[in-house]
Amino acid sequence: MNEYLLLMHADAPDSAHAESGERWGQYLQVLRASGRFDGGSSIGDGALCRKGLAPVVVSGQLSGFLRVRAEDLEQARDFLVGNPVFDAGGTVEVRALLRD
Repeated sequence: MNEYLLLMHADAPDSAHAESGERWGQYLQVLRASGRFDGGSSIGDGALCRKGLAPVVVSGQLSGFLRVRAEDLEQARDFLVGNPVFDAGGTVEVRALLRD
């Protein structure tokens, strides 16, 4: 079993749908029932930091993340069903967490 992050971007044309507490509650209930949901959170403000350079404020492009387990990338994409950001036309990155 592999681990994946679903990274929600703050670019949904229908922000009311993407941020609906009711839709998120329903979606998270489905994720929990799958037995493959390992948590997540909204993402707030921060800074981009590089040694020797002043920190730069982040763009705010990412709005949250979810951590799930799946056999492969295709199965991880199945977790997009019902995702409020995805359903509202927003971007959700699905990224593998590699074991280095």
